[in-house]
Amino acid sequence: MSKLDFTGRVAIVTGAGGGLGKQHALALARRGAKVLVNDLGGAVDGAGGSVGAAQAVVDEIRAAGGEALANGASVTDVAAVEAMVQQAIDAWGRVDILVNNAGILRDKSFTKMDLSDFRLVVDVHLMGAVHCTKAVWPHMNAQKYGRIVMTTSSSGLYGNFGQSNYGAAKMALVGLMQTLSLEGAKNNIHVNCLAPTAATRMTEGLMPADVLAALQPEAVVPAMLVLAAENAPTRTILCAGAGTYEAAHITLTEGVHLGLTDDTPERLAARLAEVTDRQGEQVPQSGAAQGTNEVGKAFAAKR
Repeated sequence: MSKLDFTGRVAIVTGAGGGLGKQHALALARRGAKVLVNDLGGAVDGAGGSVGAAQAVVDEIRAAGGEALANGASVTDVAAVEAMVQQAIDAWGRVDILVNNAGILRDKSFTKMDLSDFRLVVDVHLMGAVHCTKAVWPHMNAQKYGRIVMTTSSSGLYGNFGQSNYGAAKMALVGLMQTLSLEGAKNNIHVNCLAPTAATRMTEGLMPADVLAALQPEAVVPAMLVLAAENAPTRTILCAGAGTYEAAHITLTEGVHLGLTDDTPERLAARLAEVTDRQGEQVPQSGAAQGTNEVGKAFAAKR
């Protein structure tokens, strides 16, 4: 079993001034990566900002003999993100790894939530990841190597009361990963998602103390390292928490061909259990699989 070694690699980790992002940055640095530590330094809801949090992590990495730089850009600011990536390029000549970890919470039930809070959470989680990925993409294409980790969430994959904004943004990152993994394949850019369960500032008010004690951020880091490594998979959703690791899949059932007649809605309702039956389901390799399955069944029905 070979050790995951990041010597010579350059990584950018967003939201790395504390919590999970800090542990990601420290782990990459311990294994040889040069790390640009990005953090706005704001509150959990995104208010405020200071580069001090990022600098503290940089100081810790340097004290241990590693190389690191601090950056205080907001991932919602396209120009600042582009400057952040250029900072890494100017210092180290390349960017090999991007861990899109930055995020905020504005939790409320959908009934009580202001649209501004919905939009801001989507802007930070989804568009922030888009901005960072877009900025590193040409560099990774040119060097024909890249590893990008999106931070999704069980709240997006499966839902969580009071987190419609957060859940929507986190599931959108899965869709982004699905397409970018296809587009990046020819140039050895692997794109994956990490769904962490960890005790951080963002979760401390949501779980009992004994549960939080079991959910140390460090226990999520191995999954990130696997997804960022040279031999990383691509189009994989790894879930991690408390030392347990799982995978999530977007699947497609075999379905039933019903044709199109005036009573198709009624026949579909009557046979919905067959349509949703998971026996024989597949994990499609691209969105074309759905249409292929549908047209194939339609043609078969005509024979």
